[in-house]
Amino acid sequence: MINRCGLLTLQKEPVPLKSIEVELEVRDHVATVVSTLNYENKEDKPLEAVFVFPLPGDAAVCHFSAKIGQTQIVAEVKEKQKAHEEYDDALSSGQQAFLLEESDRSPDIFSLSVGSLPPGESASIRLEYVTELAVQADDGLRFCLPAVLNPRYQPQGSEDAGVQVTSVPASLVPYSLSFSARVSSPRPISKVESNCSLDPLQYLNTDQTQATVKLAAGHKFDRDVELLIYYKDAHQPTAVVEAGQASAEPGSLMGDPVVMVSLYPEFPQSVMSSMASCGEFVFLMDRSGSMGYHITNSMQQETRISSARDTLLLLLKSLPMGCYFNIYSFGSGYEHIFPKSVEYSQQTMEEALKTVEQMEANLGGTEILQPLKHIYSQPCIPSQPRQLFVFTDGEVGNTKEVIDLVKKNSGSHRCFSFGIGEGASSALINGMAKEGGGHAQFITGTDRMQAKVMQSLRFALQPAVVDISVTWDLPKEVSVTVLSPPIKTLFQGQRSLIYAQLTGQSSEAAEGCVTVKYSLAGHPSENQLHFSLSPAEDTGLTVHRLGARTLIRSLEMDERESRGQQDGGVKEKVVKLSVQSGVSSSFTAFIAVNKDNSEVIQGPLVRRNIPTPSPTILLYIYNERCSLFYSCYFIFVFPDAAPKQPPRDPLLHLVSLQEASGCWLLDPALATALGKTNEEVEKSKPEKANSEVWATILALIWLHAFKMDAKDEWELLAMKAASWLRAQNAPCVTECVDAGNVLLCCSVRKEALGL
Repeated sequence: MINRCGLLTLQKEPVPLKSIEVELEVRDHVATVVSTLNYENKEDKPLEAVFVFPLPGDAAVCHFSAKIGQTQIVAEVKEKQKAHEEYDDALSSGQQAFLLEESDRSPDIFSLSVGSLPPGESASIRLEYVTELAVQADDGLRFCLPAVLNPRYQPQGSEDAGVQVTSVPASLVPYSLSFSARVSSPRPISKVESNCSLDPLQYLNTDQTQATVKLAAGHKFDRDVELLIYYKDAHQPTAVVEAGQASAEPGSLMGDPVVMVSLYPEFPQSVMSSMASCGEFVFLMDRSGSMGYHITNSMQQETRISSARDTLLLLLKSLPMGCYFNIYSFGSGYEHIFPKSVEYSQQTMEEALKTVEQMEANLGGTEILQPLKHIYSQPCIPSQPRQLFVFTDGEVGNTKEVIDLVKKNSGSHRCFSFGIGEGASSALINGMAKEGGGHAQFITGTDRMQAKVMQSLRFALQPAVVDISVTWDLPKEVSVTVLSPPIKTLFQGQRSLIYAQLTGQSSEAAEGCVTVKYSLAGHPSENQLHFSLSPAEDTGLTVHRLGARTLIRSLEMDERESRGQQDGGVKEKVVKLSVQSGVSSSFTAFIAVNKDNSEVIQGPLVRRNIPTPSPTILLYIYNERCSLFYSCYFIFVFPDAAPKQPPRDPLLHLVSLQEASGCWLLDPALATALGKTNEEVEKSKPEKANSEVWATILALIWLHAFKMDAKDEWELLAMKAASWLRAQNAPCVTECVDAGNVLLCCSVRKEALGL
């Protein structure tokens, strides 16, 4: 059921939001974002403006202020109910007031209320938040400024009306966006990329450790603004100690130093070379109507569901023999290919692929909770660790409920999540992976879904890391309080962050050490980092706020898990920590009231909802009988007079011919995929060569010779093919490789094929 309550108030009066200015400062892998929203009331009545907008799900909102004329008002964090009462009291008494709060259902949705803005008056709202930048598959650090707030689906029977959202087509959004970024790091900045047009990167020093970049002129507010930042030697572990706030109470979180430790585990190559050959792989695919959209707004690009079908093909071809699998799809309801997970074989793979080929974005809404409950209700298969892959464009309204369910079942599986297209909820995608001990990926712009998903499959096939422990070695006069939840999972080369409060005095030259110990495939391992306890210069309170945000999120989840079982003590802790640190939470809100304004604002207060960009066409229908506006969603399909199927990707064509065992069959279809005739392929086969061995070697040579740019996508299925070849003990492999190179006009070495 789609939540449409916020779509009923859009009328033809002027919208008061004029422009948004965003300044981004990135220090290594931490970002500080300052957004300024400029309002103007052009109406002849006092105005209340409501703007609902997305923020990164793990952002720590830490400052909110308003400037009206020459008056600057800085907001305070207060318990949410008290903040609402203070806001309502201010409006009823004719005062100007501002309220910023997080949605109760999803931590990546905020609403900003601007109250009693007099006729002809302007207001400037300043919002600041800090966030960690996620590491991508190619080691880039991803920053996303969400510009698109897609309609959120609520589960059937939900009593929560949710936040009010007014959406319009992106081309009609009546306000502008300017965006600039400053990047600095101890390591040189290699490049900065974006899904939007950027002005050239400007380096500020000769060692290229500082740079600025901004959006090119003419940016349209029709997509998320995504930056990918690349550093040289990105995998260096670091520790930043930040001094406490001088005015805060010693011994409190804000009064003591806080350390942020960033670790990149490196596993022994001998262990990494052996991929797991077992497991239960469950794929949960979103087939709601929005999956029929293009991944970006470019009509030349494939749709989300077609890319998902291709990705499932690669996944099914890359699974190891001996594992189990099943595929679920969901919309308003859910479907599954098999009643329960089945053993992977040629027969079950073919049956699954036939169903995948028919998948369309035709299952209605986006209700992910019920299929998850069904999956978790299925008994686990002994000696087959469950790996759950979730694909969605992330447009759900019950984010916290979904994440809580994943956490509740985290002991029986790992969850890998994928956000597809603009507007995917970072809170949902990151939250599921974090609580499920997996890894999150976002597919936007020109990203190929296949490459990112296959990297996560490699993670899933890595030996599970168990017995993870963190120990601290500090001077005896210093004690440590860890703010982060326990580390549940480690992946090769992926960052793990730890926040900790350091209490006590130490000398300037004092050092600390943190050690992460774990067991990998029966081998005990450890990573260690020594660091200075002297606070870093000029870091403000960024690390403190991120540490507070981490602790607040953990406590909020504890409170949801123990609903009705505690006396409210957890909520009180969250409110106290939120107020002390100035970081928002689900139980608090920022409130600012202009108490210096002696003039009472006269006239009836008019409420205006400010639209956010949406990729959807909205039609507004006026009913004269009852004087109500209705909003409806219509999907228009305009077929070509003679629709043409696009030619199939040559790589996917070849992959589709691979058997579950890893080999290829020698037949005309393979010859066509290789760009040869069947006669040419048959004639070139060495006389003593087995047909399947010859066909498999030809496929591997073609992949290595012509598709190295997509190696991330086919590497696992090629490893399976090479393993099958080695098991055959074929006597003429070298002869086949030589003959294959001649036939395909290339020169791939036998060793490169893994033979």
